[in-house]
Amino acid sequence: MAMSISAQELWPDGTPMDQWFADTTKVNPQNLGQHYAITDYGVLNDSTIVQTTAIQQVIDLVAEHGGGVVVIPKGTFLTGALHFRQGTHLHVIGKLKGSERIADFPVTTTRIEGETCRYFPALINGDGLDGFTISGKGTIDGNGLYYWQEFRIRRQWNPQCTNKDAQRPRLTYLSNCKNITIQDVRLVNSPFWTNHIYKCTHVRYLDCYIYAPTENIWAPDPSVGAPSSDAIDIDACTDVLINGCYMHVNDDAVVLKGGKGTWADKDPNNGDNQRILIQNCRYGRVHGCLTLGSESLHDRNIILRNCHTENADRVLWLKMRPDTPQHYEYINVENITGQSKFFLFIHPWTQFYKPEQRDDMPTSRCNNITIKNNQVKSQITYDVIKSDKYILKDFIVDSKVLRF
Repeated sequence: MAMSISAQELWPDGTPMDQWFADTTKVNPQNLGQHYAITDYGVLNDSTIVQTTAIQQVIDLVAEHGGGVVVIPKGTFLTGALHFRQGTHLHVIGKLKGSERIADFPVTTTRIEGETCRYFPALINGDGLDGFTISGKGTIDGNGLYYWQEFRIRRQWNPQCTNKDAQRPRLTYLSNCKNITIQDVRLVNSPFWTNHIYKCTHVRYLDCYIYAPTENIWAPDPSVGAPSSDAIDIDACTDVLINGCYMHVNDDAVVLKGGKGTWADKDPNNGDNQRILIQNCRYGRVHGCLTLGSESLHDRNIILRNCHTENADRVLWLKMRPDTPQHYEYINVENITGQSKFFLFIHPWTQFYKPEQRDDMPTSRCNNITIKNNQVKSQITYDVIKSDKYILKDFIVDSKVLRF
């Protein structure tokens, strides 16, 4: 139901919050055009064969006919990378399941870990779309088990193996899009990041169930889980609403990204995150409820509120890369309940970082961070490491200045 934002609803820096953020009305798929059940257009109801080409042909057909809704009916349908076109939408009733073979995700130019590079697309992809919607109470299943196992094997062989070296697709990736809604759907078992949006604006995640195992019951090693299965990665985006979602993943939940490296602020492919509202969500097992970094430049006007954490390692995690100019400012964390190991966690982040010489390197900083009205039982409330590489200023906890 749409609600009205009062005149008092402001962002942390005092600017008014747009009425758009009060609109949690679900999109009605019946209003999005003709529905095209994929089984009516040559796709077999057979869970044993990969049907990427046949499903993509349905998407392309819908686009050619002026748009409409691609429907995944009851059943399980295997596929590799799918690319949605302007005017097309996805409605999931049954299960869309990712292929176990990376060959079904042909390398393309994309965005990953703060870099624009050649890498693998996601299972669901869209670029330059306006008004794209994913709906339905079915499941998009990344089928990640073999990818997770392969990543762990590579790490055993080479401890310096990065996420990119392991060759894993994401579950959804949307770039340069606007007016996007992802609602109700179950997004599970992603081989890598679960949802990734890049240079998008006005994106809503409403009542989604986002899950990846934190322990792997199918493998001899119970610590395997789903490595780097972030729930939602927000990369150089503005105006994002995450409302009523459940997140349980073997990494961070909502993560702000935007670029990395000594010269990252000079690269036009990178960018800021501004006006991000996360509310009414529930967290199972996650590394961080809200994490800024590890590939992030400038994040401003970020609110995490009215959420419950069952078993988070950290509520607010600020990752500070010594090799990257970073600025995190005007962040509010309020009305959070539950339990966590840490509440606020600020440490230098040096995994795979590459410092370079830069004479005019800006000093990183975090300022105007407000924490209030929280009832989280934490083993350690604040774990903060100071550094000459960054400045921590104007941290307010329930109207009191926090001194480091």
